[in-house]
Amino acid sequence: MQTPNILIVEDEVVTRTTLKSLFEAEGYNVFEAENGDQMHDFFTNHPINLVIMDINLPGKNGLILAREVRNRKNVGLIFLTGRDNDVDRILGLEIGADDYLTKPFNPRELTIRARNLLSRTTTASDDDDLPSRVSFNGWTLDGDSRSLVSPSGKEFRLPRSEFRALHLFLSNPGKILTREQLIMEMTGRELRPNDRTVDVTIRRIRKHFESDPGEVELIVTIHGEGYRFCGSVDA
Repeated sequence: MQTPNILIVEDEVVTRTTLKSLFEAEGYNVFEAENGDQMHDFFTNHPINLVIMDINLPGKNGLILAREVRNRKNVGLIFLTGRDNDVDRILGLEIGADDYLTKPFNPRELTIRARNLLSRTTTASDDDDLPSRVSFNGWTLDGDSRSLVSPSGKEFRLPRSEFRALHLFLSNPGKILTREQLIMEMTGRELRPNDRTVDVTIRRIRKHFESDPGEVELIVTIHGEGYRFCGSVDA
């Protein structure tokens, strides 16, 4: 497996230099960008595996850029920012970030989170075991394009976390899946106290189904236990 490429998108020079040194010491290839334009230049010229990005950036802020990053297959995204309120955290996850860490940060914690996420984005067999297409209740989950296709043919590109969570549901119809199981499948890490990542991801998935007003509730909350997929998966 080739050495993963990490792109740091941060306009503060000291933080950017610190992050570059931290991840280079871990053996990764590290690139630096000050803004969204530079970020896209690196995407054009290099196969980026993970983006670590601040929210407060000149020009397009990180929340806007996250919508553009999420459309790229097998690219992880971690927000590393001084904005530590719950609204920004939840919005970042809603948009499609895989993780969210606030400044000041613990370097060891950041490298562990990055390594776990990269294990999902760079392992060659990551999605090799997934069927290319799974149909359920008129919908189709397409593994080749990592998209969800509605009964009317409308296509929704999914961030990796949504794709893997939905695939886990479709692989276990009728079974209760705990938040611990879902977070491990989605990000490769354990569930942390007060972690809303799973709940936010399930809410994003449900919004796709709500685009069809006649659709039955496919993912049901089992209070105190987790979630269960109640649809019908085609054999």
